[in-house]
Formats: sequence, C-alpha cells, structure tokens
Amino acid sequence: MTDGSLQTEFEFTLPRGYAEDDGTLHTEGTMRLATAADEIQPLTDPRVESNGSYLTVILLARVVSSLGTLEEVTPHVIENLYVSDLAYLQDLYERVNVRGSDTVDATCPECGESFTVAASPDAHTGHPGALDPEFGAEVGN
Repeated sequence: MTDGSLQTEFEFTLPRGYAEDDGTLHTEGTMRLATAADEIQPLTDPRVESNGSYLTVILLARVVSSLGTLEEVTPHVIENLYVSDLAYLQDLYERVNVRGSDTVDATCPECGESFTVAASPDAHTGHPGALDPEFGAEVGN
C-alpha cells in the first residue's frame, strides 16, 4: 500500500485448513479489519457470557469474511478449525488490527538495511533476506 489508502482486508492461507465433512479443504481466506461493534456486540452473546473464551470464536467468525468456497464463516466453522489455524487467525487479527498491516519490521544482518517483511508465508517484499531462512533476517518490533 503505497497510495496512502487504508487497507481493510487481508488475505491469508491457513497452515492446515478447515475440512468439511465431505473432505473439502478450505485454506485461502480473507480477514477484514474489526470495528468497535465487532468487539462489543459479542459480549452479550450467551455463549460468551457462560464461557469468556468463546469471545475469540464469535469475534473471528465476524471478521473472517471468506474462507475457501464456504458461503459463510460461522462460529461453527471457527470452532472446528485445528488449533494451529485458530492460533494463526488470532495472531493475524492482532497484527492487522493493532499495526494495520500484515507485516513485521526486520533488519538485514548483512547490510543493516531496515525493511518490512510480509508476515504471510506466501508474500514477498523484494529484499533478498525476506524469505530465505539461511540469509538470517532478524525480525524486530
């Protein structure tokens, strides 16, 4: 994003994917930025009132706008994700809603150049150390 506009949607690829009963696997999706309502309204949901941990499920179901060919991402879909996929989405939620981007700051240990690395594993920033683990790019805050 170099034109100064606000990015409100972020594509992702789940580490494992959501598997439907018929075996269809959904890994590619989109998450949108959360609104205040996304964080406030689930607090009155009876499932959240009886189990505070369920807030994550409701919140992610609201902000994950697409997942594969599913017509809708519901709390049931989020409940049935593998733990690694749930953790991935929670981390993505934090990055895009706190930082406003799916990137992390990094410094090249060879030349000292600071650059941003796309946190999604399938994205590339153009710096030679961004995706090469042997190059040793150091991820920072």
